[in-house]
Formats: sequence, structure tokens, C-alpha cells
Amino acid sequence: MHVLYFGVLKDILASSGDSVTLPEGATVGDLTERLRNGATHPVWLALAVAVNREYASRSSVLRDEDEVALLPPDTGGS
Repeated sequence: MHVLYFGVLKDILASSGDSVTLPEGATVGDLTERLRNGATHPVWLALAVAVNREYASRSSVLRDEDEVALLPPDTGGS
């Protein structure tokens, strides 16, 4: 599947996206845990995830052809 990183995640992961292979039946939660790889940055706790341009829960099952966007919380303000 293709994973897109936005906001601060682009900096943390030093990339705007990756191709990721997960076992059949893997979920959004499995993907984020794998990408997090033990990192403790608070952005990992507040991610929104979109699968094929629709918001998805941690329990959503992923497929090989999915496009997954990881969206950290907006940190802007006025």
C-alpha cells in the first residue's frame, strides 16, 4: 500500500510517503504501530488516518492497493 505523511510526520520520518507491505488482515492500528517503531513523539497519539480519502478507525482492515494518509493534528493558530 502507499502511505502518505503530512505535517510534522514528514519531518519526523524524513519522507512524504512510502510503500508498505503488511500481512493480510492488517489494520490501520497495525500500520501506525509499525511506522511508529517505538517513537514517543505525541503526534502518534493524535493521528487522523484516511484510507482511500475517507477517514478510518484503528480497526479498519487494509488492503494492498489502499492509499493511506496519516494526518497529524493541526498545530497552527492565531
